[in-house]
Amino acid sequence: MKVVPFQVPQTTQQAFRLQKDSLRFFYDQLHQHSEWQVMLIIQGEGTLVAGDYIGRFGSGDLFIIGSNQPHVFRSDESYYQSKSKKRAESISLYFNEAYLGTTLWNVDEMKPVRKFFQKAQRGLKILGATKINVTNQIVELQAQKETKRLASFFEMLHTLHTTKEVQPLSANAENGKPMSEEKRMNDVFHFTFHESHRKIYLTEVAAVANLSVEAFCRYFKSRTRKTYTYFLNEVRVSQACKLLTNTDKSIQAISYEAGFENVSNFNRVFKKVVGTSPSAYLKEKS
Repeated sequence: MKVVPFQVPQTTQQAFRLQKDSLRFFYDQLHQHSEWQVMLIIQGEGTLVAGDYIGRFGSGDLFIIGSNQPHVFRSDESYYQSKSKKRAESISLYFNEAYLGTTLWNVDEMKPVRKFFQKAQRGLKILGATKINVTNQIVELQAQKETKRLASFFEMLHTLHTTKEVQPLSANAENGKPMSEEKRMNDVFHFTFHESHRKIYLTEVAAVANLSVEAFCRYFKSRTRKTYTYFLNEVRVSQACKLLTNTDKSIQAISYEAGFENVSNFNRVFKKVVGTSPSAYLKEKS
């Protein structure tokens, strides 16, 4: 499974594409497309991988994915169970210079918007009042037509490029390129998501990538700007965050279920990744 060059359906008459999805789980292949994507999570939760970023997503979250940025919104394992009644629902806006036309995109009035979406190449999470405003604008767009719809789209662009309520995702803005080697990365992601609850040896994951341990460590860090151990800990902490907010289990039980061998290591890693202790995180979310 390589980084899939995803083709977004488009007609030449569209200034943007508005797409609503209601599925058992979100598209779970690491993929990329030339369009910027503004994605509103209506319902669902899981782990977002975008460039070298990994973190939780949940209902109500709003993200911008950069043009050609490899990413995947991977639903939690419970969404894949055959008897699950959970749904993954989202609304996405796709657009780039080709949609609006390069002449319009390059006029002086669009310069602030161009600068904003250059910043968005890293991927962004929209926060605070801006998230509420843009969410409402996206929802309203569904019912609008013709010039009102286009005007609302430009109003949304204005809201985005004038806000400071954004959180960059990836630390590196380099775009991935579809190539056969990316099969390794996707296989490693899937292996890690499925096996993170237990001790994983580097020899195992290196075998998944069909590399020696030394070559795998170099390969993974060159692709993600982080070590595999740190990435694995991020996946485990992401799972722990879900358990902390959705269950009544003790912190000790959660640490073991997420794949940590002892509570002290869990507390240390959790604080390094999240910036606060598990108990403080739980208090903040309750």
